[in-house]
Order: sequence, then structure tokens, then C-alpha cells
Amino acid sequence: NFPLAIFTGQIAAALAAGNGVIAKPAETTNATATWAVKKLQQAGVPREVLQLVPGNGRTIGTKLVSDRRISGVAFTGSTETAKKIQSTMAYKCRPGTPLIAETGGLNAMVIDSTALPEQAITDVVVSAFQSAGQRCSALRCLYLQEDIADNFIHQLKGAMNELCLGDPWNITTDIGPVITMETKRNIESYIATAHLKGQLLHQLQTPEEGFFVAPALIEITDIEQLESEIFGPVLHVARYRPEELEQILASINATGYALTFGIQTRIDQRIQIISERICAGNIYANRNQIGAIVGSQPFGGSGLSGTGPKAGGPHYLHRFTRTAAPKNHEKPDKKIDLQTLISRLKACLSEEKETETFHLPGPTGELNKFSLVPGLPVICAGPSLDAIKRQYDAITRLGGRAIAIEGDLPPEYLLHLPQFGGILWWGHVDKGRAYASALADRPGAIIPLITDYPDKAHAIREKHLCIDTTAAGGNASLLESSN
Repeated sequence: NFPLAIFTGQIAAALAAGNGVIAKPAETTNATATWAVKKLQQAGVPREVLQLVPGNGRTIGTKLVSDRRISGVAFTGSTETAKKIQSTMAYKCRPGTPLIAETGGLNAMVIDSTALPEQAITDVVVSAFQSAGQRCSALRCLYLQEDIADNFIHQLKGAMNELCLGDPWNITTDIGPVITMETKRNIESYIATAHLKGQLLHQLQTPEEGFFVAPALIEITDIEQLESEIFGPVLHVARYRPEELEQILASINATGYALTFGIQTRIDQRIQIISERICAGNIYANRNQIGAIVGSQPFGGSGLSGTGPKAGGPHYLHRFTRTAAPKNHEKPDKKIDLQTLISRLKACLSEEKETETFHLPGPTGELNKFSLVPGLPVICAGPSLDAIKRQYDAITRLGGRAIAIEGDLPPEYLLHLPQFGGILWWGHVDKGRAYASALADRPGAIIPLITDYPDKAHAIREKHLCIDTTAAGGNASLLESSN
């Protein structure tokens, strides 16, 4: 999954912010990482600030993220591994050590009856099967309006039949291998189970040699049936009636993943409504949903799909820096009531907050809108009244939601709260470690402990919408640019 771009991007960001870097690649991409680090050092990056440490993740990786001298961790991989890293850091690292995690997604696309079939077919094939489906942004679940479903699936099978599996060096190859034999076996086992259940609609022929998995099309009724991400060329397809669209969006949001989402429709209002209601970091209308372009489409999600801030976005570098907050050890004289805190969290979520939207540059015929949406409430735990006020003011000034806790917040309370965006704590390190451990023990999304001043991405959620305006059948900006 972009073993050069993601790896060097994280290194460059850390270096640009003034940090030394220990670069630990995935064990399957050591050769690429070694080549990249040599090139960076040849270009002038001092060896003293960039060191390559290849090895197995369970041994070398665990050793690195449990070292107290580490000031931050940037990780790209599975949600499960990110949670393990969070847990290790909570017990071993300085409380509040930042973790930037870009994880997976159960990415969906909705196609209605107004969509252009030829455009949609091309975008589905690219989104689901390019790179053998080994992209975190890849399409995993396709929703087809039932009026067009049968004909669309027929055309999709035909398009799949034209795909060529083989050596990626060959210009005629459309799909290369998956990364390891273990990955191949796991995906093929999943497809075989679907076949036994009568869900397999179509699959190509797999080459006899190599780590190839032939693209597969599997029918389901809803995204709720998908228990985890299948990181390969497997596309699930479901049918829906127009009146079920609201429920479908709710089901997609309920997965907890929020990385990419696709819409295919020629109704502008529908694009607007769906993009506002769907929880995804990157939304693509009438185009494929992979291959975010630097400078036009900052990339990254929230929830089970990552911690933010977006790679390539305006707030990314800030997470690689710290602005130390004043520490104090004042002890609150009373313990806050758990039910009261839960009620305040729910009330805070319902408060109306302003969303900022900007237009980013892109090619003619493409619209890129970048929005800053108020995030989940951040708990301001002080401990002193002065610290609580500063924390509250910092989050609200950054455009977020904040809750001031005037009293002692027991760490175990964090296990029973509904979703929130983080906890600010400028007090004793032992209490901070207890908070970090409780946050790591929570199921679901990675929630940060913030022991310094917060950055913008702690307060807001970044959302990007990309629309191919030419796919709707006409684009006024094209006409304007030709005059």
C-alpha cells in the first residue's frame, strides 16, 4: 500500500518539523525502504537524524514504540495493530506521546439510477481492483439502486473479464499479485466461504504461479455483514431501493470506519445531501475513490480509519511538534458524577457549530472542497481551574467542542463514556498514565490524551469532497475557461 510514498511522506514531515527519525518499514517492504533511505541520505539528510531499522513488527516495532525516548509515532496499517501500538505506548511512553495512525476502511460507493453506466463501471473497476485492491482507500462495498442492478452487474462482469492478471512490469497487465502467500491464502479462503454460501457472483481465473488472487464479486444484503476489511481484489455488491438510502448511509456510518466514500449520480442536490451525512474523510462524486492527489485532496479518515490530521493537509505538520503546557498538581476537592458527564457529552454533541469550507486547486472539470467540521467533544480535565479555562478556550478557539470538568475525573470513567474526541490533562504524570491506559482499553477509535497545548486537528475533523463535474453531462467552468 504505497510502500514508498507513505514511508517517505512520514519521514519528510517529521524531518521538516525538526525531529530525528527512526524509520521502521513493514517487513514485506524492507527493500523499498532501504533504497529510499539511501537516496534521502545521498540527497543530504544527515545519518544522525535518519536511521533505518528494518525487522519484524512484533519484535522490532514493539521495542521501538515502548521506548520512553520516543517522542511520537506515525503508523500506517490495520486498525487492530494501531490499537496494540496505542496500548503499548500508554504503558511505556511519556503520557500524551502523539500517535498518528492511518488505518483501514470498509469503503462504500452508492450508485443511483441517474448515473452514467459507462462512467460508473470504469470507476468501480479502478476503485476495487487496481493495485489488486491493496489500497486503504479501495472500494469494498458497492450499493446499486435496484432499478439498474441487474444490468449494471452484467456490464461489471464483462468489464472484469477484460482485466489481465500478470507481471506488473508488462504494460498489458492490469492487476499484479498480492503481497504474500499468506495474504493470498486468507483472501482465497474468504472467497471460497462466500462461494459455499452461494454469494459469489463472478470471479476471474487465477494464474497458476505467483501470489495472485483473481478479482471476485460477492453479493451481500448490507455492509453490516462485513466483519472486517478484506485487503485484496474482492468487491461486495448490495441492492437498495431509493427509500432505503437514509438507512444505508446510517449503516455505513455505523461501521465506525470513515476513510473514503463514492457517489455516482447526476443529481447535484443528492451529492450535497449525501456528502453532508456520510462520515468519511474523502468523498468522491462521479469518479474513482482512490489516488488522492497531493495539493488537491488531503488524505485521511477518522474513527476506526485513523486519528488525523490528514496527510498532505494544512494541519499535518503541527502534530509533529509540541507546545508545552504549564504543569500543575492541584487536586480537585470533589469527584464528578459519571451520569452527569455522559449527559453533558450528549448535549455538547447536539450543539450547532460552524463548518469552514475552502476550495482547493485541481484540474479543469474537477471541484475540490475542503471542510473543517467540529469534532467530537474534548474533555478539559485540568486539574486546576486555570488549566481547565485555558484548555476550554484553546479548543473552542480552534473551532471545536469542549467540556470543562470542574472536579476529579476518575480514569475508569473513560471506559463508560460515549464517543468523545480526546482528554486534555496538564497534571501529574501518574494520573496521565492512568488516563492513557484507560483510553487504550476502550474499544473502537483511538482517542488521544493531550498533555500539551492542542493543535487544530484535535478540535476539528477534516473532510474533503471531490466532484468530477464533467461526468454529470456538462460543466460551466469548461465553457468559461475556453473564452
